[in-house]
Amino acid sequence: MAMAKWGLKPGMVVPLILVLLLVMGAAGAVQAEAETLTLATTTSTEDSGLLDELLPVFEDRTGYDVDVIAVGTGQALETGRRGDADLLLVHAPDLEKEFVEDGYGADRYYIMSNDFIVVGPTGDPAGLAELETAEEAMHTIREKGEAGELIFNSRGDGSGTHFQEEQLWDAAEIEMEEEVEGSSWYNSLGQGMGPTLITANEMRAYTLTDRGTLLSMQDELNNLEEIFAGPEELDNPYSILPVNPDEYDVDHEGAMEFVEFFQEEEIQKMIGEFGVEDYGEPLFLPGLLQLDSTLSQT
Repeated sequence: MAMAKWGLKPGMVVPLILVLLLVMGAAGAVQAEAETLTLATTTSTEDSGLLDELLPVFEDRTGYDVDVIAVGTGQALETGRRGDADLLLVHAPDLEKEFVEDGYGADRYYIMSNDFIVVGPTGDPAGLAELETAEEAMHTIREKGEAGELIFNSRGDGSGTHFQEEQLWDAAEIEMEEEVEGSSWYNSLGQGMGPTLITANEMRAYTLTDRGTLLSMQDELNNLEEIFAGPEELDNPYSILPVNPDEYDVDHEGAMEFVEFFQEEEIQKMIGEFGVEDYGEPLFLPGLLQLDSTLSQT
């Protein structure tokens, strides 16, 4: 009688239910898609284990499911330029500023730092540890390489670490194309930080790495040790860049929730404590988040 009241025939009930289920399923799919936040980031944040520590907390609090694209910083920035990510977490200040100034990024937020260090074979056969400046280190690497006394492995992948290496050669007034690339002692691997360290360990080669990844992998690197660190040129700041919502169809609201999450005192404390229990020192140092206009690091 209820079907008659609503003008429904018995054969119409099942199709109607199926239609309703399909509509509800489609709505659920749209909702699930809206709750996925795409983060393009450097491999060091993933290799170090930091994201495994923080992302579950963010997801539990906000309901977002974070899809991580872990590549070199250069590739992460290119992903942002295509609008294929909602936000970036990277570490190449000059490239980041260019990304924002060119309209691809909405803003830039400094969140944490560690430092770059040169690692090499135990015993430091090239004698880099005795040097005081990054310029001296780069000249010595080239000279010892040409003399057949060392091998240097470069990530060669357009990452923040690779960009930093290129800046160090440039600051030492060494022409990479003419004096470095193609040399028998210089290997451009096109690999992430983890594989580059493993290869350097196997070859007893020198390489440039961020401290966080080195500490997190030290049990696998029995042939490597920290050789050269300290100069200001080796500072390694990390920033979050929400992709510009005026240019791309991105979840800017979710990206800003991610920024605010990293701004929280509790999360900054977690960053500063991450790695201390296992390695005796933090893998990253927390930073007071600010807009790019007030950033002091360049």
